[in-house]
Amino acid sequence: MSVFTNRPALRWVVPLAAAAVVVGGGAAIGTLSANAEPALPPRSAAQLLVDLQTAQVEGFSGTVVQRADLGLPALPGLGGSGSADLTALASGTHTLRVWYAGPDKARVALLGTLGESDFIRNGADVWNWRSQGNEATHYRLPASADTGESAPTGLPSTPQEAADQALAAIDPSTRVTVGRSATIAGRDAYELVLQPRDEASLVGQVRIAIDAKEHLPLRFELFAEGAEEAAFQVAFTQVDFNRPGDSQFTFNPPPGAKVTEANGDKRATDKPHSPGTGTDADKANAPTTVGKGWTTVVVGRVPAELAAGQLPAGAQGGGPQSFDSADLLGNLLDAFPKQSGDWGSGRLFSTRLVNVLLLDDGRVLAGAVTPQRLYEVAGGLR
Repeated sequence: MSVFTNRPALRWVVPLAAAAVVVGGGAAIGTLSANAEPALPPRSAAQLLVDLQTAQVEGFSGTVVQRADLGLPALPGLGGSGSADLTALASGTHTLRVWYAGPDKARVALLGTLGESDFIRNGADVWNWRSQGNEATHYRLPASADTGESAPTGLPSTPQEAADQALAAIDPSTRVTVGRSATIAGRDAYELVLQPRDEASLVGQVRIAIDAKEHLPLRFELFAEGAEEAAFQVAFTQVDFNRPGDSQFTFNPPPGAKVTEANGDKRATDKPHSPGTGTDADKANAPTTVGKGWTTVVVGRVPAELAAGQLPAGAQGGGPQSFDSADLLGNLLDAFPKQSGDWGSGRLFSTRLVNVLLLDDGRVLAGAVTPQRLYEVAGGLR
């Protein structure tokens, strides 16, 4: 079980935003490097796990750099470098900024060359504002809402979120050791190293740098098997553990802003999906998972827009746009070699860390696992 299960607020604890940096920009990437190894009292892996579980922080603010190089192709609707769209975090290098003052007070801002996106929670009020178009969406959370409400993005945007997911995989299939100490954002840190024992996993190791005093993750790195550079990395470059003032979490829509209320039955497209909400069709097409830990496989379906020969709504700055389905298959799916077996037939897209299997019936299987693992899961779906 994840050490953060009973404290979902930690999913907020670092950033999910501020100035986006051009992909490959050397200055931002360089700030992720640790300084000389500090001398710290020895601590075992078990002690570091306890440190993570018992960490108590009332608030902080900080700057984080996130870098993702998963080898995924560019897809319609995904923001690129300089975009202020939160989906841009799926690739490239970005600088993130966050303010946190408890489980119900958090703010993240993503500043891109094309505009700014803010995600703010203040009690039951949640705001998502985008400067491009001067649009704001307001959510009013019910009293029973999970205090771990997080910003809408598919990848972990903070060291805590990433560590939560990795620690959930700890079981006899994981080798846990202590790595080198480091100085990150001017603070001394221990390093916890997780290595999957299951050969079906493409993950080589996960490294979590833990603040020596506050016991919160300062850096998270994910390495593919045999790789020397991290495929995904998120780390503080500056952090202040003082509680931010309440004014940081007060949002007033700018003059002329288009404000959408997303309460009751009105669900805005940017609102994170919650179990039990949505239409029957939404639930039927919602992604599911097979397995657990390092060899988990996500199973979903190709979006209906693509199947109908249209770009997703909002792609390339407009509404649904018609295009030739043959062009989609020719320009995008030709990179997926055809595969077949007892499990059926489809196309396989591979990177050093991720494999994606597109079945002929429209289902999609993906995971940081070998193709053989995907074929095994596909066979079980028949």
